[in-house]
Parts: sequence; C-alpha cells; structure tokens
Amino acid sequence: MSPRQESVYSEYEADSSQTSKLIRKFKETPFVPIGMAGFAAVVGYGLYRLKHRGDMKMSLHLIHMRVAAQGFVVGALTCGVLYSMFRDYVVKPKE
Repeated sequence: MSPRQESVYSEYEADSSQTSKLIRKFKETPFVPIGMAGFAAVVGYGLYRLKHRGDMKMSLHLIHMRVAAQGFVVGALTCGVLYSMFRDYVVKPKE
C-alpha cells in the first residue's frame, strides 16, 4: 500500500475523542442512548423504591423492576426502528 492512498478509516480517525464519537453515534441512532438512559433511570428508581417497598417480597419487586426496564429498552428500540424506516422510506426522495 503506497503512502499516497487515502485511508479507508479516515472518517473514524478524524473523530479521535470519545465525546465526538458519542455525539456522532447519538446523531445516527438517537433511540439507543435514550433506551440506555431510560434503563438506567428505571433501575435507579427501582433501587430507590427498594427501601420503601412495604410488605412486597423482594423477588416480586425485582421482577417488576426488570420488566419495566426491559419494556423501556424494547420500546425505545422499536421507536428507533420505526423512525429509521420512516426516514428511509417516507422522507427520503425516491430515485
């Protein structure tokens, strides 16, 4: 490979900082970080409510917390897929 050839990874080499990579990924697929943040929020809220669960069994509380967190992530990913399909098939001009 000669030194004059352009690197295949020039787009990725230009964005060397982690923050710029994260911002670029967030712009490409915005619902994945939203799903991750929602998951963290549900888990945080569930851990906060763990102390004040009353007479509910811990296993039942953890099952409810898991279902809520998974539901948020699956919902965010579904919205992301629908948004991507809308952007590719409806908004994109036909060639």
